[in-house]
Amino acid sequence: MAWLYLIVAGVLEVVWAYSMKQSSGFSKLAPSVITLFTMALSFALLAAAMRTLSLGTAYTIWTGIGAVSAFLTGVVFLGESLNVLRVIASVLIVAGLVLMKVSSHQ
Repeated sequence: MAWLYLIVAGVLEVVWAYSMKQSSGFSKLAPSVITLFTMALSFALLAAAMRTLSLGTAYTIWTGIGAVSAFLTGVVFLGESLNVLRVIASVLIVAGLVLMKVSSHQ
């Protein structure tokens, strides 16, 4: 169950990051509320996952899911640049996540 909590927490991380971008510095109410709600839920699920998973594994996977998902969200929904170096960086992050999962004993 800890891995499911962690994956959902990582997905929520990108939701709050995207909502924060849309809030224009917390000047728009709806995206600001979504940001704060999903941020709190993401942290709560991360904390629940950390009851079982090690700090290094849980935090690395959580931030990695958020980083790669935020990159993809920026490209798909915000028109951010897509170039070879950014793709390689994302692939390396995913490779690190896979290695972290494989090396975890939980």
